[in-house]
Amino acid sequence: MMMKGELWSNLGSTMAAIMFVYAMFRQYFPPQLQDYIFQYCKKLSNFIYPYIHITFDEFTGEKIKKSEAFSAIQNYLSDKSSANAKRLKADAVKDSQSLVLSMDYNEEITDEFNGVKLWWSANRTTPKTQQFSFYPAADEKRFYTLKFHNRHREVITGTYLSHVLKQGKVIAANNRQRKLYSNGAGQGNRSGTTWTHVAFEHPATFDTLAMDEKKKREIKKDLVTFSNGKEYYAKIGKAWKRGYLLYGPPGTGKSTMVAAMANFLNYDVYDLELTTVKNNVELRRLLIETSNKSIIVIEDIDCSLDLTGQREEKKKKKKDDKNEVGDPISAMSKNEERKESELTLSGLLNFIDGIWSACGGERIIVFTTNHVEKLDPALIRRGRMDKHIEMSYCRFKAFKVLAKNYLDIDSHPLFEEIGNLLEETDMTPADVAENLMLTSDDDEEGETCLKNLIEALKAAKGEARKKAEEYHARLEAEKEGKEKEQSVEDSVRRDAISAKQVKDNGIIVKHRCPTSE
Repeated sequence: MMMKGELWSNLGSTMAAIMFVYAMFRQYFPPQLQDYIFQYCKKLSNFIYPYIHITFDEFTGEKIKKSEAFSAIQNYLSDKSSANAKRLKADAVKDSQSLVLSMDYNEEITDEFNGVKLWWSANRTTPKTQQFSFYPAADEKRFYTLKFHNRHREVITGTYLSHVLKQGKVIAANNRQRKLYSNGAGQGNRSGTTWTHVAFEHPATFDTLAMDEKKKREIKKDLVTFSNGKEYYAKIGKAWKRGYLLYGPPGTGKSTMVAAMANFLNYDVYDLELTTVKNNVELRRLLIETSNKSIIVIEDIDCSLDLTGQREEKKKKKKDDKNEVGDPISAMSKNEERKESELTLSGLLNFIDGIWSACGGERIIVFTTNHVEKLDPALIRRGRMDKHIEMSYCRFKAFKVLAKNYLDIDSHPLFEEIGNLLEETDMTPADVAENLMLTSDDDEEGETCLKNLIEALKAAKGEARKKAEEYHARLEAEKEGKEKEQSVEDSVRRDAISAKQVKDNGIIVKHRCPTSE
């Protein structure tokens, strides 16, 4: 017992002496000398420690783009992690039918390649300032570290890393779960990215889309040509992207069309909310962080931001700034409003087809709008929005698709009457589908739905006729009002001319009277 006590006492004294010497060294030695000592100590340790470390960061550059090597390594290590790691993370893939396991942070697993043993570890560094958030900190850095013996350097750098990247991409393709991304408010809700995602599980397809078959075949052909056009786009010197403008009244299936396009091409979907984008720089960063094989959709772009008259408003804004001499509180409130929305039309145009739009490939950009006439022509010209697709009211061919989807009916005696009513009445596919929705398993429920649709079409037709009559009556009333106003103006004008003539004649007589005397 005395020997152990003396051992611990000597060890404690030694540690205290080392800490004292190190503190004196850091306190009183010149920084240049400290650097030289650390440098030579590191060289000395390299002779003693024979292992090499390679770090693979999650993001390349200044956290601009996610590293493909990091994603490939993550996929490659998933199988090995499930077999060897003690602490794991799980994620659902393939329509939530299976799980992919990956090792947790600060965990290490062993791999073997051609008889060479090596070690992988997952790590992260967190910011010094602690803050409460449901999302990872914006300054958090994630990376993988590969450790191997120095004598295997050529095998690892020459063959093994290529093997890891290749296998990782194959595993990613097999386990790929399509995702629906949404951009947040840009307040630290990311680990190097402002996109958050959920699994994309929308069931819409072109087969269930209420649209003329000829038009659907045309759109599908255009999508296939684009997805297979990598070499063609490189040949003509254009970025591998394509723009689609979907316009039409509400309820005509614009969002459903986007989902059908994504399912047809097996692409991810990025739902870009412009109102949360603070400026052009943030918009550009969002574009860079999108993946290939994706659809970037901006819904109701005419309502997202006031981008229609910015060119004319800039001059007015400068004049208003010069004339502003109000109190400080109002000035501060106006400055806050401007800070909330610094995104410009020029920034959006560069997002669509500027230089940065070529970062990546195989992207489709979709705009949807209910009022295409409100958009700036520069925003939707050919080359930016390459294909314009009108999503119109439901006609008979689109109705037959809905009848097959909802009622499983290909033909019915009531179809002829419905067809005639649809040609005379404007009703959206959403309203037609609502009337075709089954509410029970009764065999006669289908015919009841068709009769309900006929009644709804007749009611819509009557309402449209009533509105048309009211509109024409209002036009007639306005016309009569204008005619009355014009008649009154003409009468006043005639009276004024007559009064002037009487006055002039009186003046002439007054001047002639003295002469006659």
